[in-house]
Amino acid sequence: MEVTWWGHATCTVEDSGVRVLTDPLFVRRLAHLRRRRGALPPPEAALADLVLISHLHSDHLHVPSLARLAPGTRLVVPRGATRSVPALRRLTELRVMEVGAGDEVKAGPVVVRAVPAAHDGRRLPVGPRRSPALGYVIQGSVRTYFAGDTGLFDGMAAAVGQVEVALLPVGGWGPYLGHGHLDAGRAAQALAALGPRAAVPVHYGTYWPIGLDAVRPHEFHAPGGEFVRLAARAAPGVAVHLLDHGECVRPGESW
Repeated sequence: MEVTWWGHATCTVEDSGVRVLTDPLFVRRLAHLRRRRGALPPPEAALADLVLISHLHSDHLHVPSLARLAPGTRLVVPRGATRSVPALRRLTELRVMEVGAGDEVKAGPVVVRAVPAAHDGRRLPVGPRRSPALGYVIQGSVRTYFAGDTGLFDGMAAAVGQVEVALLPVGGWGPYLGHGHLDAGRAAQALAALGPRAAVPVHYGTYWPIGLDAVRPHEFHAPGGEFVRLAARAAPGVAVHLLDHGECVRPGESW
């Protein structure tokens, strides 16, 4: 089993011969955000058997990035996404499936289960219709939890279940994190509750608002390292892998 972090919340999880891609974002600029660190993912990053979308925010459900997927790719989105994001309907070459928490999708020997997340599920900045924000547990040779965007919530560990690897967001794309997010400290608390054997911090140090380079720059650079430090205190038995953009790890090798 191998995890590659391409930046932000975009990861490839390869397990049992199946490639699962999360929240693909393959652009240098998105509205007021620009990619400040890490090269753009190479074309092979878009190769996947299954693509998982955690929620409808445009840095997680980015239609132009989804258009780069190969025809026939299976795309899993939160229930109601095609109604809330009409542009999804133009991706006619993709096989789109809507799911809610508890639903399962199979891809060869791998089973993906959608789990709850505590995050705003609307398509912003407008969009009164709500879709559930989700995380996913990818079960192949190991169980890998991709949290998407979420805050801590009661029953989180029970909803996710037993996992060996956790891909946890530890930052954001601006100087302040609002409700429904994990920062490094809250991610360390989640790690202690979930009790995996290994973790990879994601969703930090990639995109930042244009013109705000000098505003709280530690919120861009520091979350990954801060998570490593706090996780060692909160969950000392968990191996934390701090990856560079485009770097991969085989977490089982550290067990």
